[in-house]
Amino acid sequence: MTQTRMLIDEQVCFFGAGSMAEAVARGLIARAVIAPERIVFLNRSSTARLEELNQRYGTLGANDSAAKEEALRTSPVVILAMKPKDAAEALQQLGTLIGPDTLVVSMIAGLSIETLRRLLGRSEQPVVRTMPNTSSSIGLGVTGISYSADLPENRRHLARILFEAVGLVVETEESKIDALTGISGSGPAYIYYMMEALIEAAKLGGMTDEQAREMTIQTVLGAAQMVRQTGEEPAELRRKVTSPNGATQAAIEKLDESDFYGAVIRAAQRCSERSAEMGKELEDKLPKSDQD
Repeated sequence: MTQTRMLIDEQVCFFGAGSMAEAVARGLIARAVIAPERIVFLNRSSTARLEELNQRYGTLGANDSAAKEEALRTSPVVILAMKPKDAAEALQQLGTLIGPDTLVVSMIAGLSIETLRRLLGRSEQPVVRTMPNTSSSIGLGVTGISYSADLPENRRHLARILFEAVGLVVETEESKIDALTGISGSGPAYIYYMMEALIEAAKLGGMTDEQAREMTIQTVLGAAQMVRQTGEEPAELRRKVTSPNGATQAAIEKLDESDFYGAVIRAAQRCSERSAEMGKELEDKLPKSDQD
């Protein structure tokens, strides 16, 4: 029997076993990018969580010190998926275990490549910084990716494969990661907020809760698919459904009264600013010895 060759033959170690780590692993396995037994999850103490992932996907797991150290020492790819508050201690440990060629892929919000390397104690460690969004959990995510200087193309390719398994990958300079956060990182929340309002409007119009919800979901889904499938710009599609002096025009005018367009832009910009602020706040809280 011929064994199918996977796109990734290396062991991938998730340092953290939360929902985003699971989302990426699920995408990799579902798309036959990597064999389940090539994935190792580490967490601090929950054996039950590791067993749950094993039962669900066939992945490996470890949470005792010796097994965790072995996994980190022997994995060519380590994905940082721990909470930001746990990052300093975890990275200091990791830096003593990995080799100079280990690819470190960070999903930790707010930590720069420079700071990651400083905490690892390795100024030239190959590092990829990523910013996935929650839609990655259903394979429709957007992940922003930035690379450390001089990262070889084969390592860049590997990072792209990891996150293409859960959606669209956008390569960008690290200085633009916060701007990306304001659009794709937090963007789903803006859409959910508008959906909340549409659902409420439908209920005020006499629709049942279920009708209001299903109509809103289908409307948003259909609009997104129209943009994708037709290739037309959203502005052009909007114009096509906005007849002069019609009901849609009346609705758009009401949105314009509240500067809806400008409000969305300002919201995304403020999100980007806050992302940068939070990153600085996080780095300021790191032990001074790690920043010198």
